[in-house]
Amino acid sequence: MPRTPSIQVRDLEKTFTLHHQGGLTLPVLERISFEAGPGDCLVLAGPSGTGKSTLLRCLYGNYLASAGSIRIRHNDRWTALTNAPEQTILRLRREAIGYVSQFLRVIPRVSTLEVVAEPLRQNGVAAQDARDKAAAMLSRLNVPERLWGLPPATFSGGEQQRVNIARGLIGGHPILLLDEPTASLDADNRAVVVDLIRDAMAAGRCLIGIFHDEAVRAAVATHTLAISPITVPKNAPQPAFA
Repeated sequence: MPRTPSIQVRDLEKTFTLHHQGGLTLPVLERISFEAGPGDCLVLAGPSGTGKSTLLRCLYGNYLASAGSIRIRHNDRWTALTNAPEQTILRLRREAIGYVSQFLRVIPRVSTLEVVAEPLRQNGVAAQDARDKAAAMLSRLNVPERLWGLPPATFSGGEQQRVNIARGLIGGHPILLLDEPTASLDADNRAVVVDLIRDAMAAGRCLIGIFHDEAVRAAVATHTLAISPITVPKNAPQPAFA
């Protein structure tokens, strides 16, 4: 019996308009199409600057696609993410799509334990149960218990990234977007994250990620989507970045 995908992308394009440079347009993604389903880990591959992180932000609704479609399968029905109202995007983020970015963004002075427990609390899990699950996830990711009561903004880059991963994974979202989740981690903690990714796949979650580490890519990828740079004509005006 054919498997139903969790996400479908068809002919997705993204162009940025640089208003501070006279409305110059900068194409980043062109005719991207794929689908992924439960148990998949689709790895986005390609040189730096080809738009891999931009694609993840489009899939999360942070960026509005310039053309094409993104459809999310949730509660046995399809929802169009492209041009969806804000309330729909927020509901999908709460219930269906998790995101682990390269940087941890949290409210200052909130403890690490509460930061990780928050996605569960948002979905109605009792406060103590959410904290217990957060503690278990932080333990597995080797975040010392002495840090759990402190705000993660005070942590090292590797510690912050492990908190970020714990927060992203704990919610159980059926679709999980990963933007270089192991970039700041040592070998032992990379291995822990690989195991967590494999557990998520085994539980039927759909993962889409960017991984610079070749060993991590080889360990988790079920499929690879190669993203190539868009060829800009030589005589086209080039944006001037500071």
